[in-house]
Order: sequence, then structure tokens, then C-alpha cells
Amino acid sequence: MNLWQALLDGLLNTSWLEFTAVTFGIISVLFSRMENIWVYPTGIVNTSIFIYLSVVAGLYAEAGVNVYYTVMSIIGWVLWSKKSDGSPGLQITRSGSDEWRKTLVFFALCWGVLYGILTKFTDSTVPLADAFASASAYTAMWLMARKKLENWLWWIATNIASIPLYFVKGLVFTSFQYLVFLMLAFLGYLEWRKRLNANNLSPNS
Repeated sequence: MNLWQALLDGLLNTSWLEFTAVTFGIISVLFSRMENIWVYPTGIVNTSIFIYLSVVAGLYAEAGVNVYYTVMSIIGWVLWSKKSDGSPGLQITRSGSDEWRKTLVFFALCWGVLYGILTKFTDSTVPLADAFASASAYTAMWLMARKKLENWLWWIATNIASIPLYFVKGLVFTSFQYLVFLMLAFLGYLEWRKRLNANNLSPNS
């Protein structure tokens, strides 16, 4: 009962800035699921606001990851842009075994470095969880910019970690956003896998 009351109180006390960020975040994920390039401009609005909100909440790694999101959104915007003949700049692909190894190393390095920074140089009260959520998000965004199907698996991990992380920091509506993101990530994975299979069966592929 206390949990539901805390959720209700948090939603009622949501600032207009947090509400705007969450709204654009959900819109961005919906565009991503549709493989629509508008995922990036809407996402930039979301991440720009969350840089500020994360710093205020003391989630320094999350603030850093939102800076990274913004930079990668610009890169992804370029990579996803259509070619001169109107065809997509990138096609959805799977990661091979070598790419998986590189991805896991990238994630482990990010997690370790972020955890070290948070414990030594900040007053973070949740360094392990904050570093994990941020490291998985770094990994997801890196794969998403390259249209790798597995980006959704890393977004699922990010969302699972972020739901309690933001809740305990009082950003309840943002925590609710990650619950929505979690459901959309599952749907996004299924949608992209369907598109990938269809492309592989296409006679022009």
C-alpha cells in the first residue's frame, strides 16, 4: 500500500520539466520501434532535459550517459539518414560472435570505469546500480546507432535497472517512464526481428 501511495504522490508532484522529458522519451522510443529517423530529434529533447534532472538528483553517471545519448543521437541521425537514391542509410543486422565479444568488453569497461569514478569522486549513494544502468545504456545506444537488433536487449537491461534507481531518488514519473520503456523495448525487439527476417527473405536482399 505504501508503494502505491508513494507512486501516486510522486506522479502528483511531477514537475513540468520531468513530464516534458518523459513524454519526448516515450515518443522517441516509439519512433525507434518503427525504425523512424525522428527517434533522434525527439530523443535529443529528452536527453537534454535529463542531463539537468540527473545532476539535481545526484545520478551523475546517468547525467553522463545522457550527454553520451545526445552525441550518439547526432551520429545516429547521420548514419540513419537516407541515401541519395532514397534507400535507408543502414539496414537492421544481427551481431556476430566477434561483435558480441566486443560489445561485452565495451559494457564491462564502461561499468568498471563508471563505478570507479562514482565511488571515488562523487557522493553517489547507489554507485553500483547507477554505473550498471549507465553502462548498459551506453552499450544500447552504440548498437542502436548501427541498427543492431541486440540494442533492444541492452535497453531491456537498462530499463530493468533504471526503474528502481529513479524511484528511490524521488523521480517517480521517470521511474514509470522506464516501466513503459521496458514494455516498448520488448515490442521493439520483436518488431525489429520481424523486419530483419523479412529483409533476409527479400529477393533484393
